[in-house]
Amino acid sequence: MLNTKQQIENLLYENASDFEIAKILKQDIKEYFGTLEESFAQNSGKHFLVKHTRKIDSLIQSVYNIAMRSMFEAYLPLKNTLPITILALGSYGREQLCVHSDIDLMIVYKKTKGYNAEEMIEKIIYILWDAGIKLGHRVHEIDELFEVSKSDITIKTSMLESRFVEGSKYLWTSIENELQRIREHEKEDFIQAKITEMSQLHKRFPMTMEPNLKEGVGGFRNANLVYWIGNILYNAKHIGDLPLEIVNEKDYKEFRVALEFLFRVRSALHLVRKKKEDRVRLELIPQIATYLGYGSSHQEHMKFAKRVTASLKTIKLYTTIWIYELSRVDNPSMLKPIQINDSLPSLLQQLSDASHKQFEIHPTFLKALSRASLPERHDKDTLLIIRKLFFKPHTHDFFQALLDSNLLGEVITPLKQVINLPQFDGYHQYAVAIHLVKAIYHIENLTDPILLNIYNDLKDEERALLKLAILIHDSGKGRKEEHAIVGARLFKIFAEELALPKEHIEIGKNLILYHNDMSITAQREDLNSEQTILKFAVLFKTKLELDLIYLLTVVDLMSVGDKIYNSFNSKLLYTLYTQSCIALSHGEKLYETSKRLKKEKILKKNRNFSELPKLFQKKILAIPSDLLFMKYSPEEIISIANIAKNLKDKEYNFEINTCNFLTIEVIRKDNFDISYLLHKLNRLDIVNMDICKLFSKTKYFKLEFNETINEDELPILKELIREALSTVHTLNLTPPRIEDKNVTIDCNHSQEYAMMQLQCDNQKGLISYLIQIFDDLKIDISSAKIHTKSDKVSDLFLIEKNGNFCKHKELLKERIIKNY
Repeated sequence: MLNTKQQIENLLYENASDFEIAKILKQDIKEYFGTLEESFAQNSGKHFLVKHTRKIDSLIQSVYNIAMRSMFEAYLPLKNTLPITILALGSYGREQLCVHSDIDLMIVYKKTKGYNAEEMIEKIIYILWDAGIKLGHRVHEIDELFEVSKSDITIKTSMLESRFVEGSKYLWTSIENELQRIREHEKEDFIQAKITEMSQLHKRFPMTMEPNLKEGVGGFRNANLVYWIGNILYNAKHIGDLPLEIVNEKDYKEFRVALEFLFRVRSALHLVRKKKEDRVRLELIPQIATYLGYGSSHQEHMKFAKRVTASLKTIKLYTTIWIYELSRVDNPSMLKPIQINDSLPSLLQQLSDASHKQFEIHPTFLKALSRASLPERHDKDTLLIIRKLFFKPHTHDFFQALLDSNLLGEVITPLKQVINLPQFDGYHQYAVAIHLVKAIYHIENLTDPILLNIYNDLKDEERALLKLAILIHDSGKGRKEEHAIVGARLFKIFAEELALPKEHIEIGKNLILYHNDMSITAQREDLNSEQTILKFAVLFKTKLELDLIYLLTVVDLMSVGDKIYNSFNSKLLYTLYTQSCIALSHGEKLYETSKRLKKEKILKKNRNFSELPKLFQKKILAIPSDLLFMKYSPEEIISIANIAKNLKDKEYNFEINTCNFLTIEVIRKDNFDISYLLHKLNRLDIVNMDICKLFSKTKYFKLEFNETINEDELPILKELIREALSTVHTLNLTPPRIEDKNVTIDCNHSQEYAMMQLQCDNQKGLISYLIQIFDDLKIDISSAKIHTKSDKVSDLFLIEKNGNFCKHKELLKERIIKNY
């Protein structure tokens, strides 16, 4: 079978059309692209890009020769005498052409009487188009190059990257002279414009979890800018060719390793997407990582993403230093080191001293930090510098400088394992350390008046504590154990090293342990529910802790990504904060809620509970009755909930236990005439009764008596219970003797519940009579704890405020004490 070159020769011999020849080239290109995955496996990184560039060079050269044969047939002129030169531009010119990137060409010619150069150029372009090449091209007469370069900075930039591909080398010599003229023209203006351009690109494409490898922070544009400035000033063809006093061997080696890795990532990205792509999207990471030889596990994907971030940061660091060294574009207000080879403690002290106001880090300071030797452990003086830093009003630039110079984990040791750690949760837009430093920025630059007042009202030591907690709150990520627990532990160790007061260490631990709870509660739970507010408020013992968790939560959200913190969730957080501040005054309710939360934690660890469907688990934990959680075991709670879940309307379930003492348990959605049942059992003294509201209008009742019944009485009792569950009875009961002082009614017991408490002598029919009054007035009991001891009754009823209780409280009390 004939190869591509032979097929083209035959077509040229047969005077075939350019389109027919282009079809052969198109097939050749298609077959070549089919081999790229195998080629990438053997030659990744810059070698792969160079190899790909050479293939495109050979294609361009073939098209040039085809056009020559087509134009001149057997009377071919020498290439050097035909005044046409084809140049590669952009990444193609730099020999960094990625698989699906556009092929940027500049065709330069000189008008002569003997040749129709324009027709030849047109033929070259049409053949390339017909062959399916994604072409970006410019055509210029040599005499207009200089004027064209002045018209647009992008055009000038691309011209600086010109590389000879094919055509007249005589003309190329003249072009090089023009390019040198272009380089020399307004150097300083060009350099400043390119620095400004990159700064604007970085604002559009920050270093996120889905970085733009081309134009984002630390991407190829950073490296390109060093090359462009070096080319303008030194006519350098590569960054490594720059003077050693600017780019030393050690730094360049580290930079080159990072750049090579990103070349490989971008090539794999193009192969995965089968088109041009610059953004490493999260859903593509498994495929890209596989191309680069990483395993298929989540940990391997984390390892890959971590290296991407580390490589971007390395490129950002060294290009920032080199761009300054080349351009000397200076800002006198930026913080410079006293000397480049200073010690780390000295540099930290200089940064700390500057933190009394906002400041910018000079590239020479990054250079000094990157070269500082690291001690194995911080000495007392260094720890004191770090401790005092948190008392300064403007620490963000300090931490940003440490992050940029790869020293943040060395100085703030709890962050060592999370510096470049990715967050694959579909929520956070930044790696962990970037997120944490952004949070410091937001706490120091609050604009909301409410938040600002809370922050300004804090004492200096409280603000220092808050900043430390903010900086370390996600330090526990990346471990098997829950990150909040690990983070709280790391905070304690570091805070003790910094000699923080014990009470502040305890507060900081608590903030980190529950740093997600405010956001979750505000955005997922019912803030009109008193139980929701109490469950949150009980986590924080004082108004100070509520202030701190509120501020931490807000800046945490602000630092997740764009538009995550918004007017909607800000209102929810403020509502939760204000309601929780009010709840702090309800000491007894908080105590009960605290006990309930402890039981909930035990319940969540129960194996039977963990095997329940997640939605049903949530339903159980949302049961409004605190009594159920405080009094009953996890197994009993699960059993009661399972029975209640399976009940249909009008159905009920009851159990009778006659061992030692009579106990009746009832679960019912509809009516239960307790008054009737107790009236029929009035020969027995009731010593305890629990009423617990469950879910879906279901209640659990437990009645305990001081004696039991005989086996032969069981059928009668069962029938009595069925009657109480099926019919509402009218009873003529004798009122007990109850004084006014025995009854306490509080309609302000809590946000959702009113309370009635009865303390008096035990009397036959007392509870039956009370329940009948509640039923007559259609008062729904949410929870009841009835207890009799030593002939004294202590009854507590909780009633939802949205019913008839408070509306009829005077009538209720009158009915209760009317016989006195």
